Amino acid sequence: RWLKKGSGFVIMSGITLLQALMAFRKAVRGTLIGGGAVAAAFGLSQFFEYRRNQARLAYVEAEGPLKMPFEERLPTRQEQLATLQNMPEFDVLVVGGGATGAGCALDAVTRNLKTALVERSDFSSGTSSRSTKLIHGGVRYLQKAIMNLDYEQYMMVKEALHERANLLDIAPHLSAPLPIMLPVYKWWQLPYYWAGIKMYDLVAGSHCLKSSYVLSKSKALELFPMLKKDKLVGAIVYYDGQHNDSRMNLAIALAAARHGATIANYTEVVRLLKKTDSATGKERVCGARCRDVITGQEFDVRAKCVINATGPFTDSLRKMDNQETAKICQPSAGVHIVIPGYYSPDNMGLLDPATSDGRVIFFLPWEKMTIAGTTDTPTDVTAHPIPMEEDINFILSEVRNYLSPDVEVRRGDVLAAWSGIRPLVTDPNSKDTQSICRNHVVGISDSGMVTIAGGKWTTYRAMAEETIDAAVKEHKLPAGPNRTVGLMLEGGKDWTPTLYIRLVQDYGLENEVAQHLAATYGGRAFEVAKMAQVTGKRWPIVGKRLVSEFPYIESEVIYAIKEYACTAIDVIARRTRLGFLNVQAADEALPRIVEIMAKQLDWSEQKKKEELEAAKKFLHQEMGYKARSEQLTKTTEITLTPQEVARYKKRFYKFDKESKGFITTLDVQQVLEKLSIQIDENALHEILNEVDLNKNGQVELDEFLQVFLCLPVYLFICPSALLFVCALLFYPVSVTYKLDNELSQYEWGSRLGVLGRKLSISHYTTWALETEQLMSAVQRGHISDSRLAILMKAAEEGLDLRGPVSVDRSGGGV
Repeated sequence: RWLKKGSGFVIMSGITLLQALMAFRKAVRGTLIGGGAVAAAFGLSQFFEYRRNQARLAYVEAEGPLKMPFEERLPTRQEQLATLQNMPEFDVLVVGGGATGAGCALDAVTRNLKTALVERSDFSSGTSSRSTKLIHGGVRYLQKAIMNLDYEQYMMVKEALHERANLLDIAPHLSAPLPIMLPVYKWWQLPYYWAGIKMYDLVAGSHCLKSSYVLSKSKALELFPMLKKDKLVGAIVYYDGQHNDSRMNLAIALAAARHGATIANYTEVVRLLKKTDSATGKERVCGARCRDVITGQEFDVRAKCVINATGPFTDSLRKMDNQETAKICQPSAGVHIVIPGYYSPDNMGLLDPATSDGRVIFFLPWEKMTIAGTTDTPTDVTAHPIPMEEDINFILSEVRNYLSPDVEVRRGDVLAAWSGIRPLVTDPNSKDTQSICRNHVVGISDSGMVTIAGGKWTTYRAMAEETIDAAVKEHKLPAGPNRTVGLMLEGGKDWTPTLYIRLVQDYGLENEVAQHLAATYGGRAFEVAKMAQVTGKRWPIVGKRLVSEFPYIESEVIYAIKEYACTAIDVIARRTRLGFLNVQAADEALPRIVEIMAKQLDWSEQKKKEELEAAKKFLHQEMGYKARSEQLTKTTEITLTPQEVARYKKRFYKFDKESKGFITTLDVQQVLEKLSIQIDENALHEILNEVDLNKNGQVELDEFLQVFLCLPVYLFICPSALLFVCALLFYPVSVTYKLDNELSQYEWGSRLGVLGRKLSISHYTTWALETEQLMSAVQRGHISDSRLAILMKAAEEGLDLRGPVSVDRSGGGV
């Protein structure tokens, strides 16, 4: 396509670009003619590749339409398990329900092979749901390929860019092109980065999404106003793809099921089945002993070929086949965080090409939030990776380097965080995971088990094709040609950009909810809408939200069960993305989700309790709650008694009238206004900031209790303050205090007499006089370390002294 469009300008740009790059690497020392010859050869290779792809698609179309036996209705999980147990023998048994495993199942079943897939947890429960959400070729890998003259890595980028285009075509509802800005802060970097990005476009060839371009400083700031202005030279914008990774994984698996593959999640391989080959006398893998994780039932699944597509757990299944086999995977942990959407524009990402330790950080809009990551550190393989506080802080630190000083990057703005384990192929000579190529390997063991390891999310289809090709050749399977190029995934066939309008008009859904359903389920969104309950409101007519600030509705939980969701975690993490977007919102939605699932799946009260606890544990450990709570209490060594906690909670909820779980300056101001107390707004912000440990602009219950936890520690360290604090808690009129020399002075107001007399006074007017003096001391900052606690205690006592207000005095109301 680019040859048709490009004319002389594109060819000459290619000549100049290639000449500059090759001169830089001293690979080409010739003249313009030499550079032009290279560009012409490259252009011809792109043209021939385009023609080969067209011929391939024409051949697939000539084979006729694919059969889809379950187009109208998916088999239930119980029906799938029954097929697994009753089928005498499958052609292919795929172990692993991630992107690659699901891709293998789809590839095999569309070649008319009897196909089964088992996954010990949920589809996309591992690495495939914890990615950066990008569909990309890898700018960094192309840079390494050129700098190191690495042809293998170059071909990996080229393949990924081809697969990127295909994935955007076959799941248009789940994916879209995304412009990504690369800010430049040194003049010499502008031509350097421009050349590299243009090479990225050139390698993509006919699959280039949109051409990259250069921005001036002013234009860059206009498109990305949060960007740091100081020393900014300009920016380069290029295009990659973005997707909803777990939904994409599920779409691949469901497409395989609709074409006739037997798939089952929560089905674990206990051991491999083997038989002796009569011709060679060697043992050959002929299936697997499986266990239904939910019921505990075990059964055998026979297959001519077993494919190991277990990602980070590749070596576990290989050792199940042969204990003596060497490890081929080296796991690497990648942590991502989610912060509010106001950190980035709605439709522009950011790339930091060189962090403080040489890694790359992406800063991307996603699902109306902002996602930032990733790290790249060696790790141990685990089914439940936990994001660490140091990784979260590293990402925040790098983000600060590129954002304007006006944008305060706060730890408390981290709404969710997760860690994913990349199954990198081990190079015995590599010193760290960053130098390992993300390319894949396909291997066949002596017993005939086929293993696919490594690779990228983007190249799942090509990896699956190569794997099935190897399986067909090794086991002489009666397979047809590959037909997954251009094959629409679940929901993609009937999707249009305006589909959401029909949902609004036909069902009375909110506009935001309709857009979400269309972007999540594609053509299947109407099935979800039909299940939506009536709201009882004038508008929207149907579609009760699970939580008010997100467009997820209750009928999605019911539909999730049809998509093989078995647990509450499946719903909050992979059918919806609530757990990945905001752990607090997910925690709030859990009770209702469990109630809906319990009704559909006939759960007992005990089962409901177990599901709720398991989901809360998931949010706490795997979605960032644990790191956050540890950050709040890492310096605390003293615990409050249950009586103290109850007393302080009561005080807290007198301010948190709506039971939000946090208080803001507005909440405090409203209470103080009821008591006719005036305090400067800036001073109030400062007071709350003292105890806002995670700096998110609000004081949560844990932080409020932390004030009282830390207060005894402070008094123990500074005994001379003990009398001061005790006096504050017993109606002081005015206090001045100097921490520097631990000198305190108390003035017990002349109007109220001596302290002993003060303690016997309980009249509201007396309290008001005292509080006026106290507020003055609080506002001036003469009371430190626990000003909010003192202020709230004083206000609480004022509310108690006022007593209830009668209806006739209050003017009535609801």
